[in-house]
Amino acid sequence: MKLSVLFSGGKDSTLAACLAEKEGHEILSLATMHSSSEESYMFHYPNTWLTKLQAAAMHKRLLTSETKGIKEKELKDLENLLKIAKKDGAQGIAAGALASQYQYERVKRICKKLKLKVYTPLWHIEPEDEWKMLFKYNFRVVITGVSAEGLTKEWLGKEIDENNFGKLKELSRKYDFHLSGEGGEYETLVIDCPFFRHRIEIGEREVIWNSQSEAGWLKVKSARLADK
Repeated sequence: MKLSVLFSGGKDSTLAACLAEKEGHEILSLATMHSSSEESYMFHYPNTWLTKLQAAAMHKRLLTSETKGIKEKELKDLENLLKIAKKDGAQGIAAGALASQYQYERVKRICKKLKLKVYTPLWHIEPEDEWKMLFKYNFRVVITGVSAEGLTKEWLGKEIDENNFGKLKELSRKYDFHLSGEGGEYETLVIDCPFFRHRIEIGEREVIWNSQSEAGWLKVKSARLADK
């Protein structure tokens, strides 16, 4: 099936894209929504500008659109982007949804309206199994946003590997947050995986931290493609 992938640059959407290719689907494009709101119910917020580099690393066409991230109204913006993907030849839309019924149902509804199929290879996967898959395929995943008790600003910019994954799992159990960050407890950025022809090298960065809410994100100010 010819697919366009809803792509944020995080681990879930990147893994969904990789699994799609492994299963023989053809990825025509990556579709990224740039939200101006940190409070978006649908879309990833931190550093979505980096999808341009990731798309180049994957040798994929990137389709983009802007949204103010207003609940429900942002769905119209998504629909318009998926119309472009369909016009570009996509027969279906791939998404990295794991457990969010809110996001899954809305993507499904839009796709039904547009007569597009939905491909969600990670739907209802166990979070620990997802991480095992990421490690198996040598994904390099960096934490770029935290918004859950137990996740301090020291996690921002930290690459999650098999050595420190145990600590993340321990905090997930202790503070009862979703181990894959499906509820927005944390956000990620993939800087390398087997499907990247080049890796992403992060340059200048800034930690944006709200001490009142104990939440924040890593603002990547510069990055480039580098040889593996």
